Amino acid sequence: MIALVTGASSGIGRDIARSLAKHGINVIITARRRDRLIELKNELVSEYGVKVMCIAADLSKENQVLALYNKVRKYDIDILINNAGYGVFGGFTETDLERELDMLDVNVKAFHILFKLFLRDFKKRDCGYILNTASVAGFMPGPWFSSYYASKGYIVRMTQAVAEELRENHSHVHVSMLCPGPVSTEFSETARVKFLMAGYPSEKLAEHAVREMFAGKLLISENSVTKALVLLSRLVPDRVLAVAAGLIQSKRERS
Repeated sequence: MIALVTGASSGIGRDIARSLAKHGINVIITARRRDRLIELKNELVSEYGVKVMCIAADLSKENQVLALYNKVRKYDIDILINNAGYGVFGGFTETDLERELDMLDVNVKAFHILFKLFLRDFKKRDCGYILNTASVAGFMPGPWFSSYYASKGYIVRMTQAVAEELRENHSHVHVSMLCPGPVSTEFSETARVKFLMAGYPSEKLAEHAVREMFAGKLLISENSVTKALVLLSRLVPDRVLAVAAGLIQSKRERS
């Protein structure tokens, strides 16, 4: 088997690439930072003896997203880990517009393009796995983190809808969405914010995500607390969720 992992230079993407390699799966890893990719490649080849290809790409650029797909489609990818993404913290009128649009290009546009193109290929073969990295944030409004929460909501709803289409078509393609709470990654540094609590270990989350993906689970969360938050979001009115989320976000320290 061979997997494509986006956003593989750090955090969840890097650790999912490690988990896949541990299971003997060859990986194509992509991110903007080529030096990080090469470092990860050397580690995976040395530790697990798998084949690894590095592709440096900026997924905020549509032409590079399409070039990535066209470059790897000939390898008959079995698994897409659609993971690239980041956040921009701050009041909606205060955040930098260009940085925010760049984030949306990665979190929404690149996600959408890769999801659609690889799913078409997988459907033709009637097999394959797609794991989309969302967040528990995708189930609620998020004052002070509004565009990030909204982008993750897009991933949640798109994945849910496509999963139902596949079910109705009796397809053997499996789609999953990873919806964790705070995770110990470089996310907070990129978002320029410090979280109130320690994040869940990225390595442990990655192992769990890979197991659940292969089990065909649609919604993947790291523990019962996060699962309870998802359930709560379905029971509590959006207005109340917005107030609660706003109180939590407003207490976070900007770096």
